[in-house]
Amino acid sequence: MTNTESPVTILGAGSWGTAIAILLSQNGKPTLLWGHNADHISTMTSSHCNARYLPGIQLPDTLTLTNNLDEAVSFASNIIVAVPSYAFRSTLEILVPRLDDNVRIAWASKGIETETNKLLHEVAEDVLGKKMPLAVISGPTFASEVAAGMPTALTIASRSSRFANDLATRLHDTYFRAYTCDDVIGVEVGGAIKNVLAIAAGIADGLGFGANTRAAVITRGLVEMTRLGIALGGEQTTFMGLAGLGDLVLTCTDDKSRNRRLGLGIAQGKTPEQARNDIGQVVEGIQTSRAVYELASKHRVEMPICEQVYHVLFEQREARVAVSELFNRELKSENL
Repeated sequence: MTNTESPVTILGAGSWGTAIAILLSQNGKPTLLWGHNADHISTMTSSHCNARYLPGIQLPDTLTLTNNLDEAVSFASNIIVAVPSYAFRSTLEILVPRLDDNVRIAWASKGIETETNKLLHEVAEDVLGKKMPLAVISGPTFASEVAAGMPTALTIASRSSRFANDLATRLHDTYFRAYTCDDVIGVEVGGAIKNVLAIAAGIADGLGFGANTRAAVITRGLVEMTRLGIALGGEQTTFMGLAGLGDLVLTCTDDKSRNRRLGLGIAQGKTPEQARNDIGQVVEGIQTSRAVYELASKHRVEMPICEQVYHVLFEQREARVAVSELFNRELKSENL
């Protein structure tokens, strides 16, 4: 088999991991989907769908399912990790003794490790070393739309152009297009911070503010994302692309976004914990907001919208007070 025909293992049977597995399997690539919950995998196997995360979407008959990690790792030398960011390090750590020298690892996880404030490629290098080919998959993608075959585009970033191109070729089909770049930092920063800004957009809409406000949140939020991304070593052009502006617009404007829905709930008077419990799934922007707040302080980067989201989530600041704080800041040039 060529590199683009050899098997792929997906680790993480949530909505996004399942959607990627469906796409690859439908593209004719030998694909295995692993989940840690044996009952969940058993139910998916018998029902041929992931009713918990992607109700109504049938799984291809060619997709292999397992909760056996040894089976999953031995199935393929190309592994895509699709677990929440809080489980990213621990997932890699249990992989290490099972990996051989031919393995290449990509991830579709979005976030920042909250204990260390490290980007996920830094976590991967901590655990796996710097010699293994690594890649990050990010961009404006709702899992349900990918699984349903709706037209979608995203970005694959890797310092190995061969790995990035192989992944892009695997994922490509009539309605799915993957672009490649080498700006791993920029793509990761965009994928993480857009979740924090989606909470802000949800709060604004939930308070009854209009399209003017939402546009301001997206536009000035993009400035904040770019500032921190450049400070961490990302490239400015990345933030104008799919993994930056594209993902930001998606999560700020559509209620499929858990982060946006969290903001809507907070605006209705719910505590962040109540709003998260109502959603019933991981909301990455909550913990990411703390990491972004701390990174911005460390690098002396001005991020007023993200800062106010942090105050609302962790310091019980009223949402309307946070909005007032933003608008009562000193006037300045837009280009500063």
